[in-house]
Amino acid sequence: MTGLTQLLETAMTAALEAGHAIMDVYASGNYAATVKEGDQPVTKADRLSNGILTTALQKTGLPVLSEEGSRLPYNERKNWDAFWLIDPLDGTKEFLHQRSEFTVNIALVKQETAVAGVVYAPCLDCLYAGSAETGVFKTDNGVRTVMPGLPQRKSFDKLKQMQTITLAVSRSHLSAETLDFSRQFLHPRFLSKGSALKFMLLLEEEADLYPRLGPTMEWDTAAAHAILNASGRGVYRVDLQAELRYNKPDLHNPFFLAF
Repeated sequence: MTGLTQLLETAMTAALEAGHAIMDVYASGNYAATVKEGDQPVTKADRLSNGILTTALQKTGLPVLSEEGSRLPYNERKNWDAFWLIDPLDGTKEFLHQRSEFTVNIALVKQETAVAGVVYAPCLDCLYAGSAETGVFKTDNGVRTVMPGLPQRKSFDKLKQMQTITLAVSRSHLSAETLDFSRQFLHPRFLSKGSALKFMLLLEEEADLYPRLGPTMEWDTAAAHAILNASGRGVYRVDLQAELRYNKPDLHNPFFLAF
């Protein structure tokens, strides 16, 4: 496998190209939206981004698993040592409502672990990327900033002792379960974002915890998971016994807590 730094650079370039195509569709107002399996919307921008990312990433010699691509049977992917896991347009509902909080997500997965990730918000021209090897950085309107990691991981018990805690929550999916979960904290407040940008609120230290007690897929979380891991944070199953794993037979994630 090519060096991780070079692979991450390839993924960043692909994300930027896909983001430009998404913004062309966004500006045109011609979304050509349809409904796919699971009653989820898909647009012309999803399809264009998927084609750009798949073409660029396949040149690395690694297979690509995409939300918008063919759903490969587990028997065909179970022996993959490393592969790209992508969501060409995370936050399609935000896109359709002309809100800026949608992203292009690209993760490099190796042996069930997300080891490198790119999260690009084209409407904001803000790109987050990272791995344990490269560190984590943000490129905001062309200016790159290193994002320092935590000196040590936080514990959930410490979070419960905080006088005030900020929970990142979905703009589209704030559930009764999440509200009930929040009652164990002294003074919880909520900060809403769309797409994978909720994870980036943790990286920016604008939020302390992102609980997701609803359905997600592997491509929704893998890129941000890699970035958070590289910054000294984690994305844990709600029982806190392990972090999320990738390339499972069933590509649905369990409910999780990110902090």
